[in-house]
Amino acid sequence: MRIALGIEYDGTDFCGWQRLKVDASVQGVVEQALSKVAAHPVQVSCAGRTDSGVHGRCQVVHFDTEAQREMRGWVLGASSNLPSSVAVLWAQPVAAEFHARYAARSRRYRYRILNRPVRAALDARYVTWERWPLDAERMHAAAQALLGEHDFSAFRALSCQAIHPRRTVLAVSVRRDGEQILVDIEANAFLHHMVRNIVGSLLLIGRGEQPVAWMAELLAGRDRLVAGPTAPASGLTFIGPRYPAHWGLPVEVSQ
Repeated sequence: MRIALGIEYDGTDFCGWQRLKVDASVQGVVEQALSKVAAHPVQVSCAGRTDSGVHGRCQVVHFDTEAQREMRGWVLGASSNLPSSVAVLWAQPVAAEFHARYAARSRRYRYRILNRPVRAALDARYVTWERWPLDAERMHAAAQALLGEHDFSAFRALSCQAIHPRRTVLAVSVRRDGEQILVDIEANAFLHHMVRNIVGSLLLIGRGEQPVAWMAELLAGRDRLVAGPTAPASGLTFIGPRYPAHWGLPVEVSQ
């Protein structure tokens, strides 16, 4: 039987999603918890790997098991064996052909910037602090250059192992919500550090240090060394993937 799960996590204290031999990973603790519930070793495949310090609102994974458990049992059993920073939101049986990564139509991220003179206390783990006033309208206008299929080499980490740098951005917006600036971006897939590198450049535009047209120039130039710095991981959350409706997954990941 193949089962899909929705998982929420605070990535602050993890080395990232991917299981490693050393350091705690989200994948590692999830597999340990599921293995206890299944009473056999479990390996999961995810919709999109996140880096060290990046959070997940609804990461989707799948795994195969012969264990007979109610879906509620997978949710409660796994969550009870997970650290407080990780929780299973839902579990659902899926067809054997379903794959959390390859079946996903797109992936969504949100970057949160606390834009005020005083640093965060309560939200420090989940935002990036920017003390200088930001112009969200300028940032939004600049970000529209990213829409469509492009070579995103200017926003690709040097360590990126993707076969090619072409990705398709389906939607991108920047808006102010009180003291926060929210950057939302949806694409078919992302390069390593792509969102954080985009935000690093948008911050320079928001502060007035670069013109709105600079984002389009960076995209065309394809030079990572010219673009802005990589924004901190703390502000980034993987909102989740989207799947075609025929897979029958919960509303938050179906379209």
